[in-house]
Amino acid sequence: MTRWQMARKHTTDSPLLLGNQLCFAIYSTAHAFNRVYKPLLDKIGLTYPQYLVMLALWERDGEPVKNIGERLFLDSGTLTPLLKRLEAAGLIKRTRSSEDERQVLIALTPQGQALREKARAVPPAILAASACSVTQLSAMKNELVALRDRLNAMVGE
Repeated sequence: MTRWQMARKHTTDSPLLLGNQLCFAIYSTAHAFNRVYKPLLDKIGLTYPQYLVMLALWERDGEPVKNIGERLFLDSGTLTPLLKRLEAAGLIKRTRSSEDERQVLIALTPQGQALREKARAVPPAILAASACSVTQLSAMKNELVALRDRLNAMVGE
């Protein structure tokens, strides 16, 4: 085998090549998503992590912090500052549960509920930017969720 053939075999077969890494493809795709989301979310005054919290609350208002963290795969050290900023912006209200004072409940304010209407423009814009069909994106999402769940099962989560 010539040196060129050996070099070519090395570059196409190596499991350590950056271009061969599924994790890098997912990581770099996440960055691309964030670049597309940023101007859309700037228009409604949210960062992407704040948008995720708002999506969770628009789906289930009045949730304990713990439940929101579990749904978003965020620990309390990451989630608490997000919630404080959303509260300072007047979008949510944090209150202690009357049943268990250790639990903090997160509820949308009227301003937080109203923001949902402005946010309705975000998903269609993401769909258009992806140049994929709803069916294609749904299939990709389902595959990624299944992969995430298998990986989490491997590390005991």
